[in-house]
Amino acid sequence: LRFALRPLRVIVLRPLMKSLSAFLLLAALPVVAADRPLTRLTVQLDWVAEPEHGGFYQAQARGFFREEGLDVTLVPGGPNAFVMPRVATGAADIGQADSTNTLLQQAEGLPVVQFAAVFQDDPSGLLVQADSGVHRFEDLQGRTIIARPEWAFLKFLQKKYNVSFSIVPQNFSVAAFLGDKEAVQQGYFIAEPYHIVHAGGKMPRFLSTWDAGFRAYAVLVTSRRFAREHPAALKAFVRAYIRGWRDYLEGDPTPAHEALKRANPANTDEFMAYSRRMIIEEKLVTGRDAGGGPAQIGRLSPERFQTQIRQLEDLGVLARGKITVTDAMTTDFLP
Repeated sequence: LRFALRPLRVIVLRPLMKSLSAFLLLAALPVVAADRPLTRLTVQLDWVAEPEHGGFYQAQARGFFREEGLDVTLVPGGPNAFVMPRVATGAADIGQADSTNTLLQQAEGLPVVQFAAVFQDDPSGLLVQADSGVHRFEDLQGRTIIARPEWAFLKFLQKKYNVSFSIVPQNFSVAAFLGDKEAVQQGYFIAEPYHIVHAGGKMPRFLSTWDAGFRAYAVLVTSRRFAREHPAALKAFVRAYIRGWRDYLEGDPTPAHEALKRANPANTDEFMAYSRRMIIEEKLVTGRDAGGGPAQIGRLSPERFQTQIRQLEDLGVLARGKITVTDAMTTDFLP
């Protein structure tokens, strides 16, 4: 462009070059960006497309990934998403998971690394009926909990609060919860309460993992090979991803919500507005610790990983010395 305009600049534009130089430079940039080959990335989500993935879909809908030179495909998940195997084998470049299960699988030799946060605290917790006698974790003594039996948080509660309870495997439905006024069920803070009320139940109470001191993350993972071979692509992804979350939380969420409805027709405007509000009010993305806020989006704390590793070792679900913080996570791709 510079050479093509040289004759015109000499004859016609010289008097205007100072005022137009900035314009010409900016006008050239989109052409360069449009001509640049895009790097393709596949992201395997942990669950069906819902507002918990709002930052991803906002970044995609608003073109933030493409501005970073990326062609990103978001693959919705579900009960059988198989995130870790897909990432480890290269079927997906990036995956969403929870830090607890990821640590346990890393300890077994799965070659993945955690490199950014989705939620500063995993929104999984215990739903309790509004009229139930359960108000504190100590009140779980003798109760039955509908949950994933392998959920490490259950062992954590038993040890910390010296309580015993029985566990019934969950089937990702709230039907059993609605039919029992004393039911306690594992659920997602930003989803199941809405569905319970929408089905005719009362707004349940929520006993959160973070209130108990079990500070797991929802994280992004990639294979060690991909991290080693494509560091620039991961850094570009994280920049666009963080920008997407901030825009989704602070700006107009419509682009993400329209994309979410296309990806999952079960999403309603009412549900998405509720879920987004819960994410914002509980500071799940920006963090509740001192120093939390927009600058905390995506951040991971090595100190928190050290605490979680120690907790899992103390529970006996993770062999001591099997994994270190350096093995588990990296901040190399965060801005």
